[in-house]
Amino acid sequence: MEIIQQFLIPFLDWELLLLVAAGTLAGIFIGAIPGLSVTMAVALLLSLTYSWDLLPALALMLGVYYGGVYGGSRAAILVNIPGSPASVATSLDGYPMSQKGEAGLALFLTTIFSFIGGLVGVIVLATAAPVVASFAVQFANRDYFLLALLGLLLVGNLSNGTLAKGLFSAGAGIVIGLIGMDPIGGGSRFTFGSLQLMNGVDFIIALLGLFGMSEILYQMRELKRQGKPLEIKKMVIPPLRFIFKFLPLSMRVSILGVLTGALPGAGGEIAALLSYDHAKRSTKNPNRPFGEGAHAGVIAPEAGNSSAIGGAMIPMLTLGIPGDAVTAIFIGALFIHGLQPGPMLMTQSGDLFWVMVGSSVLANVFLLVFGLMVVSIFIRIVTVPRQILLPIIAVITVIGSYAMNYSLTDVYWMLGFGLVGFFMKVNNFSVAHLCLASYSDRYSILHSAGRICPRTVRCSDFISGFFTNPISLVLTLFILFTLFAQTPYYKSLKRKIFRKNETA
Repeated sequence: MEIIQQFLIPFLDWELLLLVAAGTLAGIFIGAIPGLSVTMAVALLLSLTYSWDLLPALALMLGVYYGGVYGGSRAAILVNIPGSPASVATSLDGYPMSQKGEAGLALFLTTIFSFIGGLVGVIVLATAAPVVASFAVQFANRDYFLLALLGLLLVGNLSNGTLAKGLFSAGAGIVIGLIGMDPIGGGSRFTFGSLQLMNGVDFIIALLGLFGMSEILYQMRELKRQGKPLEIKKMVIPPLRFIFKFLPLSMRVSILGVLTGALPGAGGEIAALLSYDHAKRSTKNPNRPFGEGAHAGVIAPEAGNSSAIGGAMIPMLTLGIPGDAVTAIFIGALFIHGLQPGPMLMTQSGDLFWVMVGSSVLANVFLLVFGLMVVSIFIRIVTVPRQILLPIIAVITVIGSYAMNYSLTDVYWMLGFGLVGFFMKVNNFSVAHLCLASYSDRYSILHSAGRICPRTVRCSDFISGFFTNPISLVLTLFILFTLFAQTPYYKSLKRKIFRKNETA
């Protein structure tokens, strides 16, 4: 009964209700504007809501999160410019549908199945997170070290570019996380005699630079590439049997999206691509070939990237490891308010968890309502000149970085990280992977590595602990398998197995 009361708080508290609604609506428009990312928007909100109470701040950010991921497909469908990386897969069939006069149908389908995918993600979050948290309480320092190491390996493996670039981004993040004072020995690392670096690099300032300013600089290179105006026809609402026809597909890719989102560093982009690939393989008789306006080609990626949000919050809340860049910002919000994400958060602040679940459900409801209401407005929003938009965002980013500590040094740090992020994007290195590796290294590895092998423990006992403890053994095997999966032998073995199954 108490859980139900906590779950209903966002529905009964008018302030939280309005903040979720406003955040969802704002997120839809932010995601629909090419050049504005949901990560940048949530990072800005973190600085703007610095002095707020925790629940209102999280309610607003959750609304922007869900709305922004969904809104990115608006521009992808209408002008073939994905508003977010998670919408790239949607543009493959969404834009051809709009060229065939089915823009309204494409917008309707993505709205319905984004809602379904988001709800599936929240349901899995509500059921799986308490189980994972109760299990994670048994983690020793050695297990946290292994978990963080596994997360870093996944960050490198799941890079959209080459494996080398993914590992380089993760390695750079580790170096950034090492800056400052050693929490175990008390020595300084990479400070070069600077007292300002003794406390390390401010995680929030790095986020603003890597995701905010870098995106502004990157978009300035693309000012001449404006989308062509597109006339939106009246929305065509298909019959219910049309919706039920694709319901099994949406459920499958939603589960796939949750599982993908729960992997550190994966996020909605990879979930959408995997969902699109599954739809392409499993749909026997599409209305059109994929890539030419197939209905399943817009349904699958939208359900997948929306469900990935719930998946990304599972490791964030239960293990203290962000599932993607946005959940890393949520961790920053929890730290600001004195909370430590991880197993103890679920036991000591269970009310916070259920309020977040309720806010997520509410955000999906508003996503459905607003998404169907504002279709005719999107054509005006997606054609806002970036010459006007980018300077406004730059000013907000600078003000946000200064407002964190009222220090110009933070602004310089933000600009420096902005340049780093810009050059990484130009050369196809993952900024998000650098950020996630920096966080995992700072808050997981460094706080556990110094404690897993005390000086009084013999080396043989230390090594045997990785194989005698069940949790440590499972994590060690996962790490070894992750490394083995990158070898040519594994890839050739996988091809042979699939070839035998096809001929059987």
